[in-house]
Amino acid sequence: MVAIIKNTLTFEEFLNWDDRSGRSFELINGVAMPLSEPTAKHEDVVDGLCRLLIDHCQSLNLPYIPRQSKQVRLNTAALENESSRKADIVVFAKKEWERMRQSSAAAAAYIPPPLVIEVVSTNWRDDYRIKLNEYENLGVLEYWIVDYAGLGGVQYIGSPKQPTVTVNRLINGEYQAQCYQGEASIISPTFPQLKLTTVQIVAMTEA
Repeated sequence: MVAIIKNTLTFEEFLNWDDRSGRSFELINGVAMPLSEPTAKHEDVVDGLCRLLIDHCQSLNLPYIPRQSKQVRLNTAALENESSRKADIVVFAKKEWERMRQSSAAAAAYIPPPLVIEVVSTNWRDDYRIKLNEYENLGVLEYWIVDYAGLGGVQYIGSPKQPTVTVNRLINGEYQAQCYQGEASIISPTFPQLKLTTVQIVAMTEA
């Protein structure tokens, strides 16, 4: 990817920055970097999964607010410029969302959210390696990798490759992964009453 601007930005400046191109960006070491446009199936999965989680939270009156395409501020070492990821789905704590509703600042994950979900694209290594390390370091308690097309490496989803949802749970500062395929019920620490399978997620691309 090619940097769009040379001057570095803070996370807050980045949230208010607009190059008027309509493209999506992430903040990488203080520089706004463009993102590839998602496929229609990718958007179907993100939209369908987010709607399902919203309905689940509302029906059970859970203290969470799921939202699509929100920036997540990453941990930054001293003297380094800030970075962020534009996650496919961010599940905010309801109290944090209410706090942001009282603010004029852009809605984003300024603190580690309870759950982040990334839907795998052709650059699957980012989701399985780079973003996993970033969210682990940030302290995100639960991180889903939704590989609806079975694109990931065999070390992550097995052989033969097939659609897989990997739920990473933060335990003692490290992610412990559990993979779900087919009709196996996805077990989520954040949503223990959720009834969902990988087959159901794949079906979101066929509606």
